[in-house]
Amino acid sequence: MNSTSPDDSTPPAGLDKRDWIAGLERGVSIIESFDDANPRLTASQAGQRTNMTRTAARRYLLTLQHMGYVASDGKLFWLTPRVLRLGQSYLESARLPRVVQPFLQRVAAGTNEIAYLSVMDGDEVVYIARNGPNRSMSTGYVLGARVPAQVTASGMLMLALRSDAELNDWLATRQLTVFTSHTIASMERMKLELARIRAQGWALSEQQLDLNSRGIAVPLRDRHGTLVGALNITMPMGHESSEDAVARVLPVLRETAQAMRNLI
Repeated sequence: MNSTSPDDSTPPAGLDKRDWIAGLERGVSIIESFDDANPRLTASQAGQRTNMTRTAARRYLLTLQHMGYVASDGKLFWLTPRVLRLGQSYLESARLPRVVQPFLQRVAAGTNEIAYLSVMDGDEVVYIARNGPNRSMSTGYVLGARVPAQVTASGMLMLALRSDAELNDWLATRQLTVFTSHTIASMERMKLELARIRAQGWALSEQQLDLNSRGIAVPLRDRHGTLVGALNITMPMGHESSEDAVARVLPVLRETAQAMRNLI
């Protein structure tokens, strides 16, 4: 019996038709359609957000409900905590977060600040490992937290280290979101800041997302020199000047990133 749907005839570029399961793609897109602005959706709304018909979206939602990933009151649907298993599976199975943990502990001990490993996912930074003192969540991120790359030290660093073509494409196709009075809101200014970060090889971001937050980041590269993420510190503002914070933290971050190169 042929279970291929009509959409299976147009797989994405680079993937053979035999290897593409369109239903899996749509099921994941349904899960991703929920966000802070849309925590509960009708089947019609989910369909609109995923370019599906209401009927198709409802079938996927009901399947996800049967699997325990979605709950419903008969009209509205919402995600359940079971969805967190997907992210937890990555954190528990990926090698990089495990390898970096003792090094983050070294950074935290040497600076008395919260140290992170972050990676890029689309236009967002995702924090996949952390170590350091417990503080108010206003100055730190939980594992798996996602933050716009444009307003974080690690995100701006990883953007700056992209190829010229990739960076130019990003600058030409994105809209900058303003979070505070210190957020870089001009693409021209962002371009200059990213060029400065690329030239110096590290990044500092202050008060761009939160008026009480400062971040400092350095690139994490593997033994072949390939960028795999960023090591960064997040600290509260007000205790010291930018210059003093960089002088205290940057050498520790750089030394730790260098020490890790042969292990990843």
